[in-house]
Amino acid sequence: MSTKNLALVATAAAALMVSACTKHAPPVASNTTTPVPAPAASTDSGRQQTASNYTQPRQTAATPTDNGAMTKTDRDNLNQRLAKLEDVLFDYDKSTIRPDASKTLEGDVAAIRTILQRYPTQKVKIEGNADERGSDEYNVALGDKRAVAAKEFLTSMGISGNQLDVLSYGKQKPVCTEHTEDCWQRNRRVHFVAEGAAD
Repeated sequence: MSTKNLALVATAAAALMVSACTKHAPPVASNTTTPVPAPAASTDSGRQQTASNYTQPRQTAATPTDNGAMTKTDRDNLNQRLAKLEDVLFDYDKSTIRPDASKTLEGDVAAIRTILQRYPTQKVKIEGNADERGSDEYNVALGDKRAVAAKEFLTSMGISGNQLDVLSYGKQKPVCTEHTEDCWQRNRRVHFVAEGAAD
């Protein structure tokens, strides 16, 4: 074989070797990237542990508070507060809260609100009344309007409407029976009482 042919064979062999090395290069690069997901899996595991650590405090915080029945002491306190509230008086044939009635309602509302917030199942009954003039049906409707007006006033001051019940007696429950304007004024009223007060 001539020297020229030997040189060509050597060149071809060298080219094959370089080509073979180049073909094996990508798997080496791929092998170097294989360990990378392992730390990521470890990090995810750490995140799962962290998430589970936060789950327990959230469940503890969501534990409902004690909403048990009102104690006798607190019921007596509520009744005393309600008793101190003067009846809210209204003008003839009206259901608008007057300025003097607003002051009456504002008197012990903060204390009543605090008690009711502690006992969400406790309710206060708002009784609407009217004087003797007019029909039974008309006065029941008027007493209802007065009770609703008082309820709206109390809810505007932060007392839950769910804890206020409205009831109208019309002219069936007078506190005065004389046929005078002074007596009629006393009967045009809203009165408050704790539900279950006799328990």
